[in-house]
Amino acid sequence: MSKEANSRRSPGKPSSNTAGGPRKPSQPRHTQGSSGNAAQKPWVKEGDKTARQNNKKTLTSKVSAATLRQHRLEEAKVQGENACRVCFNKRPQSVVKMYVEVNMAKKFADVMKYLAANKYAYHIVENAELEKVAGSEHHGGVVLIVKRKPELTLAAYLAANKDLKQDCLLALDGVGNPHNLGAIARSCAHFGVKGVMMTQPYLLQSGAAARTAEGGIEFVDGLSCDNLPLALQQCKQAGYSLVTTSSHASVSLYQSKLANKVVVVFGEEMDGVSPQVAKSTDVALQIPGSGQVESLNVSVAASLILGEWYRQQRC
Repeated sequence: MSKEANSRRSPGKPSSNTAGGPRKPSQPRHTQGSSGNAAQKPWVKEGDKTARQNNKKTLTSKVSAATLRQHRLEEAKVQGENACRVCFNKRPQSVVKMYVEVNMAKKFADVMKYLAANKYAYHIVENAELEKVAGSEHHGGVVLIVKRKPELTLAAYLAANKDLKQDCLLALDGVGNPHNLGAIARSCAHFGVKGVMMTQPYLLQSGAAARTAEGGIEFVDGLSCDNLPLALQQCKQAGYSLVTTSSHASVSLYQSKLANKVVVVFGEEMDGVSPQVAKSTDVALQIPGSGQVESLNVSVAASLILGEWYRQQRC
């Protein structure tokens, strides 16, 4: 174990060797062949350099492995220019570290200044290192390590929004593909849908989902529930109508009057919603089309139904 891994900040500060946890700012790394300090000059002020230099103190104590694991569980990655920008603008206090390519660094000068002032780290790195951090080549040139958004239970959401006259929620039965989840979250944000019911809501905060959502993740809560059929019954009792889709349904989406308060239920693409969940719904809708393919991608279907609900509520 390195000296850095055996050291710790003064009391009250998280360890520097957590995966993305807060640590003292280090001298940014630069793309090989770049001019180092010269590459920084457009965005780094003297005050920022001084803040980093004043923070170079030796850490003294060991951190338990349990503490490190806990910090990792509490953190998530946000990647891609738009997703990172929206995340920082909406909840800057959650950002604990940034990795950025040199050609993107100037766009995130304000983030670097914020991190330096708050004694968090940022690193200017090459593409190969950024791929390792992101776990993907599709990182968009920047990755933020952030504190996870706190999970919200369905019961807590319903209690907080019991007086709403209009509301739309999504319920996902087995949908786990991060790109589909990201696209769904993007549509939810566009049409003002604030909650997605899932048994594994943390999946919404994966790096790939956040990048695909283009910032939409920041406006949508994953609503945790242990048992989806029971959760849907809770929604019914709270005055929501339950809707699902089927290519074999006789009711067209565009000939149906959607309720003011509705939960739209989607299953994974191969098998759709489970029979137990399907029994809980009030109506199955068909999205009309040419019939040349049996069904739409779940994220596309979600976008169409959310768009129609949004249109009807404003007519």
